[in-house]
Amino acid sequence: MSTEIKVPDIGDFKNVPIIELHVKPGQIVNAEDTLITLESDKATMDVPAPAAGTVETVSVKVGDRVSQGTTILTLAGGASAAAPASREAASDVPASSGANYDVVVLGAGPGGYSAAFRAADLGKTVALIERWPSLGGVCLNVGCIPSKALLHAAKVIDETREMSLHGVSFAEPTINLDALRGWKDGIVKKLTGGLAGLAKARKVTVLQGTGTFASPTSINIAAADGSRQTVGFTSAIIAAGSEPITPPFIPHDDPRVLDSTGALELADTPRRLLVLGGGIIGLEMATVYHALGSRVTVAEFMDQLMPGADRDIVSPLMKRIEKRYERILLKTKVTAVAAKADGLHVTLEGPDGVTTEIFDKMLCAVGRKPNGKLIAAEAAGVAVDERGYIAVDKQMRTNVPNIFAIGDIVGQPMLAHKAVHEGHVAAEVACGMKSVFDARVIPSVAYTDPEVAWVGLTENEAKARGMTFGKGVFPWAASGRSLALGRDEGITKVLFDDVTHRIIGCGIVGPSAGDLIAEAALAIEVGADAADIAHTIHPHPTLSETVGMAAEMFEGTITDLYIPKKKTA
Repeated sequence: MSTEIKVPDIGDFKNVPIIELHVKPGQIVNAEDTLITLESDKATMDVPAPAAGTVETVSVKVGDRVSQGTTILTLAGGASAAAPASREAASDVPASSGANYDVVVLGAGPGGYSAAFRAADLGKTVALIERWPSLGGVCLNVGCIPSKALLHAAKVIDETREMSLHGVSFAEPTINLDALRGWKDGIVKKLTGGLAGLAKARKVTVLQGTGTFASPTSINIAAADGSRQTVGFTSAIIAAGSEPITPPFIPHDDPRVLDSTGALELADTPRRLLVLGGGIIGLEMATVYHALGSRVTVAEFMDQLMPGADRDIVSPLMKRIEKRYERILLKTKVTAVAAKADGLHVTLEGPDGVTTEIFDKMLCAVGRKPNGKLIAAEAAGVAVDERGYIAVDKQMRTNVPNIFAIGDIVGQPMLAHKAVHEGHVAAEVACGMKSVFDARVIPSVAYTDPEVAWVGLTENEAKARGMTFGKGVFPWAASGRSLALGRDEGITKVLFDDVTHRIIGCGIVGPSAGDLIAEAALAIEVGADAADIAHTIHPHPTLSETVGMAAEMFEGTITDLYIPKKKTA
């Protein structure tokens, strides 16, 4: 009997090209032998034979594009020709109660899925537990990725308006929120679907539901449909992330009060928007809503925006947005919010006294709290502090030797790129490797307009430590590339140890600062000194050469600016 063998479920991928054909007519194949290899933009996937048999005809060739259900070949003597067996099915079949894995990862954000995939690549059986309907966690679903899509839209809107000053005028944009939201959601779906494909390719079992520990070697999983199961593990990696902080005096049950997730849903464009919190998340969403037409007020308790960065690096952003936003209120706190029919009545207490204003909506962006107290860690004996953080060593190991923790739940900074590296370390240690998390620095980026980025020590931190250091500051007003972009407000500041001249920190403000900061991070990681950076030939004209020129400013070798020489006694 002949059976048609078809492409199985490969996630959201469609029209995926065949890069290798492993069989030909007359060839005898065994169950699980690879028939074809597919290559998507996210993964290379082998499609195995579901049963043994002899290949009669082959219906595809290298270069053909296939989707789920496409006929690959006909097989004589085989059993069922349904989707291939274990290699692809592991992600689709929920484990029965009592299933055991080498490694179980709790949480499928960037750190969690990176840990799961690394452990699978090292030959372990892996289960990935996720409460969201799709992989990717907060970052991919309701954080980093959708916000950057909307920030790109905001940038396009602002740039078209600003080009009118240079002789190119456009009509005011017509904003279709449904279409904009759909575009943003499509980007998210593409990435999360890609992760599903990567999980399938690696035979990682994805278990949908909320996980809580049952013991040091097992986890309970409660699915949305009410079903429950328990899985066992040799090692576990906690990647349960964090949630927005919700101050008790704010009526969070009112739909006009938003957290970052609600703001990204883009339900409408409020006439007046209050952003509570002048940190990265609040200022990024302020950028979006201002471009879409909202009158934005930012209230920040500290005396500057983005308190973690140096004031001179934040200053160009402050100067730009205070001309555009309704108000920037520093040293100001919100003491009460009353939800009324005509809007949110917000009581603000600042240097000028106490006032009450009415806003159409309010974004609460005062920080995030770890989810350490939500996973029944005590049942496994894992220590969680009063704030919800889990302490780990350099191998990401908790106080329980076979349980690791990574990402937001182990402490600041709460950044996806930190979690990814921690996830790799945890997975490798769980697999018996001698890995440690020893990154010297972790860069921070605000994707505002202009962008603000910093890495290593800030000038404030270096002074607080009593360090002797020097700095090279290059103003973008002297950058040809910056001037050509119509944006000369940027600054690149690099800090160097006064004795060794090694780079110890860097701050950049300006377009694409988030991309530029990577060079400084690498320079710190490898112990580069000012001469190394200054003598590295940067392409011209680019924004990246401002890093090299800042090093030249420190070295005293700059020729793009004139720096009077200090007189000697």
